[in-house]
Formats: sequence, C-alpha cells, structure tokens
Amino acid sequence: MTSHRVVSPQDWLTARRQLLEKEKAFTRLRDQLSRERRELPWERLEKTYVFETPSGRETLGDLFAGRSQLIVYHFMFAPDWEAGCKSCSFWADNFNGIVPHLSQRDVSMVAVSRAPLEKLEAFRKRLGWSFKWASSGDSDFNFDYHVSFKPEQAGGAVYNYAQNTHSHSDLVGISVFFKDASGSIFHTYSCYARGVDMLNTAYHYLDLVPKGRDEDGLPHTMAWVKYHDLYGTNSP
Repeated sequence: MTSHRVVSPQDWLTARRQLLEKEKAFTRLRDQLSRERRELPWERLEKTYVFETPSGRETLGDLFAGRSQLIVYHFMFAPDWEAGCKSCSFWADNFNGIVPHLSQRDVSMVAVSRAPLEKLEAFRKRLGWSFKWASSGDSDFNFDYHVSFKPEQAGGAVYNYAQNTHSHSDLVGISVFFKDASGSIFHTYSCYARGVDMLNTAYHYLDLVPKGRDEDGLPHTMAWVKYHDLYGTNSP
C-alpha cells in the first residue's frame, strides 16, 4: 500500500491546476532565460582548430557543414581510455534522432573528444550511434574550452567558470558557435556540469514520474548508469 497522499478526483484536479500555474510561470522564466542566453555577447575566434573525422581532417569551420550554427558536445573520452564516459554515453543516447531536425533549423551538431578517431569510431559503432564524432587530440580545442586539463594545471585550471576541483583529465561541456557569411567564427555560449542537464531527454522523463531520478541513496549521481548494451548483465 502506498504511503503517498491519495485524494478524490476533484481534489486531485485542484492540486494539479495549482501546480500548473507554477509550471507556466517556470516556462515563462525559462523562455526569458533562453532569450538572455541568445543575447550574450560573442567572442571572435582567432585560432584555427583541426580535427580528425571520418571524412578526413576538418577545421572547426568545416564542422558547420554549410550551416551557420554549430553545437559541440564535449564528450569525455581521453586518449588513454578504452571506452567513453558512461554518463556522456547516457547523454549521447539522446542525440541520434535530433540531428536531422537541428539541420532544418540551420544547426549542425558534433561530438568532440581527445581520444583517437579509431577509438571513437569503434565505440560509436558498438553503441549504434550515427551522429558525427571528431577527435581533437592534435589540437588545443578541449583545453581552450576548459573541458580537458594538463597535469601542470593542477590547482589552477578553470571548469564551469570557477577553479577546477576535480581530478579528472577530461570533463563534460557543450559549446555553441556561429559562422557569418564572411567565414568568421564566433563562440556564443558554453555550459558545463549541471548546465548540460537540458540535453538529457531521459532525465526529463524521469523527473515526471513519482520516484523521480531516484538517485538520493546512491554512492554518487548516476551510479546506476551503464552503457545501454550492458543493462541486464553483470558488467559494471
């Protein structure tokens, strides 16, 4: 028997309408925040970045694929790792179906990691992903956008706009770029840590159900997450 409060249909409807008013207010605030995000000033890129992709070596400008807007998902996969981050993989499981829709709104999307391209491709094929994934291993891209850290940066690196307190060599983030008609590229936005929550559709569905994300009793957030091909197995 559930211990949750159970009421009549009329009382349930009253409570639901009260929450709906808060949801509408939150939606209006979210719309306002999104407008302010789009109104942030831009910074012009003066540096050229080159990536290894399945199509060969491509610059950041090439990754736009003829569109004016580019979303980069900074996927945690360091050169010496044998597999990508489980949490980033949880996020990436949401990407496949949205890429064609983004393309219709003048947006290209690509994942970028420092691991060699052959590792990225093997892992991408294993998990059935079709989105584009590029290796930044031969460039400073990850370091310049504060998602990878060199040993000599210990204690002095920046992550999520503050001093980095993590010991990881690579962390998650999302960066957005715009390319104008002249070919100039501008950095318009980056977010990190909990800022990437907005890109995880599964989490938003879990937020709707009675038990929510149900992570409070776990050793750490997302301790339950596995690569999607390992659920139902004894593999960690």
